[in-house]
Amino acid sequence: MSAGNTQNTENTERTENPLPPPDVIRGRVAWIFGDDFDVDLVIGVENIKYYDPDVLRSVCMRRYDPEFADTVRLGDVIVGGRNFGYGHPHYPPLVALRNLGITAVLAESFSPGFWRGETYNGMPLLAVPGISTAVRRWDRVEVDWRRSRVRLVDTGARLAGDPLSDRVVKVIEAGGSLNLLLAEHRAARAAD
Repeated sequence: MSAGNTQNTENTERTENPLPPPDVIRGRVAWIFGDDFDVDLVIGVENIKYYDPDVLRSVCMRRYDPEFADTVRLGDVIVGGRNFGYGHPHYPPLVALRNLGITAVLAESFSPGFWRGETYNGMPLLAVPGISTAVRRWDRVEVDWRRSRVRLVDTGARLAGDPLSDRVVKVIEAGGSLNLLLAEHRAARAAD
């Protein structure tokens, strides 16, 4: 992808979340979670074994905002405090959020198990100091995930996150670690 690839979600109907994401994600802050948030609560612990998109849509965030699934748009992000994703790193909660259009997660810091699992599923997770207090719900943001930079559109404020390693960038570009490993395997076999 070129450095100028952007995604504009203004007045756009929900479509499948692209993997890899655009270089610059343009969206809104769909929700702000506090510190030590257990991501299983996004869908409810009783639903962590489901992968069916219709089931996940019906339970996603309903305890927090029953209209959440109908108000999120492609390109929106969620924000968390410190240690976001605390608990067991189950995949269905982020599957549900991705299916609704959530394109990145910005947090003060991440639980290591959550970060590893979701990064390797191709979701940009950016540790951005100060993000949880700098934004409000529905603030417009531009996220340059490759550079770990966030611009708050309405105020012009800019926040710098912790840089991603070259390997993590490759994983996200490939749409997840499985896709990257398969591509590397094919390339190695073709070189033989």
